[in-house]
Amino acid sequence: MKEIYLLAIDQGTTSTRAIIFNQKSERIASSQIELQQFYPQKGWVEHSANEIWQATLTVCRKVLQNASLEARQITAIGITNQRETTVVWDRKTGEPVHPAIVWQDRRTARLCAALKEKGLEPMVAAKTGLLLDPYFSGTKLQWILDKVDPDRRLSQAGDLAFGTIDTYLLWRLTNGRSHKTDATNASRTLLFNIHQQAWDDELLALFNIPKAILPEVENCAAEFGVTEKSLFAAEIPIRGIAGDQQAALIGQACFEVGSVKSTYGTGCFLVANTGKTPCVSQHRLLSTVAYRLNGETTYALEGSIFIAGAGVQWLRDALRLVKSAADTERFARQTDGDTGGVYLVPAFTGLGAPHWDPDARAAIVGLTRDSGIAHIVTATLQSVCYQTYDLLESIGKDAGQKMSLLRVDGGMVNNSWLMQFLADILNVEVSRPVISETTALGVAYLAGLQSGVFQDTADISKQWQCEKGFLPSMSPMRRRPLISGWHQALSRVLLK
Repeated sequence: MKEIYLLAIDQGTTSTRAIIFNQKSERIASSQIELQQFYPQKGWVEHSANEIWQATLTVCRKVLQNASLEARQITAIGITNQRETTVVWDRKTGEPVHPAIVWQDRRTARLCAALKEKGLEPMVAAKTGLLLDPYFSGTKLQWILDKVDPDRRLSQAGDLAFGTIDTYLLWRLTNGRSHKTDATNASRTLLFNIHQQAWDDELLALFNIPKAILPEVENCAAEFGVTEKSLFAAEIPIRGIAGDQQAALIGQACFEVGSVKSTYGTGCFLVANTGKTPCVSQHRLLSTVAYRLNGETTYALEGSIFIAGAGVQWLRDALRLVKSAADTERFARQTDGDTGGVYLVPAFTGLGAPHWDPDARAAIVGLTRDSGIAHIVTATLQSVCYQTYDLLESIGKDAGQKMSLLRVDGGMVNNSWLMQFLADILNVEVSRPVISETTALGVAYLAGLQSGVFQDTADISKQWQCEKGFLPSMSPMRRRPLISGWHQALSRVLLK
């Protein structure tokens, strides 16, 4: 049988990657470039969209070289991206009119608070499944337009284009011929009605966003366009797009109602498949589009933790307590998980679900003269597990059932100590897949689905394999005080 190759572009918060998979989900080659972030003011986070584009071009060319393949041998491309990061560019030149505002950015917190005070959050949540928070794209887009197009003349004339990173990369890859996104990325903008699966006029008016600036919304597996021939010496069809967390859900083959995955990258994102009907959360979780295939939408509940792997980066780069992320497991094993009552609440950019407190700030609680580096490092790892516990408890209450299995992925899951502690705190089985790059794999699956490489989601599910399972072994007598201590530490930083 002839080998089939699918190229996944995985544009994340801290790096841009390209991975080539074959039809057996085997990784053939990869290439990665780290991405610089900019912090022009307190709470502001930006990227250079041009840097992202150049890095994407470089890793795609490099991965073809690493795999000893030519572009004509690639069946299709899939794109996955950091979801809410917002770009506005000039349609004629393709040049961004402002730096990309990253999903972590909090500059629109006052705007969100003002809209909440007017009592508008219930209406927004009913249409979008989201909350009024700076995390999402809508207020970021409004802020950029207020700065570069205050009277909206350029936007209404069609001179400017908006997109999340997937849309911007698609535009550049197709040399401006395709201005599209998929339903998962659209569902994260505060502008998209997830019930009607369309841009919402009332929401556009609320944020003063002209419809002419918006991309066309497609299924996750669709004909998005073809790459400009001069980029790779041949045209390559682009046939799959999904936001990173939904792509990971697909890569983890979570197609059954009630199946749950959690991705541990810069942040942590726990997503549960809720089926064909949106689930209205009573615990401030997000109801979002899991995926849309063949015009049929599947929904999900999502909880977002802003700081996961970013906490380890802080230990390494700011405090210099560790030289690499791998060092954290060694420190945690030294303490055997006993931090002596030390907790880290990593609210460096506020707290996400289920608290949604943009003004909360990080704290290390419980320090004594006996506290040392190993305790702080261990507490940083544990904070990820405690936050996941809060999310899983909330999702279980909203869905009316307790989850018994969690599929995990992302860079942090390579830490086996952390995964065991996660299983212990959650009191559920944690399953780590053979292929840890599930975000990239998910859009490779989508591109393959549209290309006929895979027949349906059941065909994709057959590809998933468990590398290692972690079963809970902690006694309730130890677990309960640890969780109680976490909630006490959390109460010290919450302002809402």
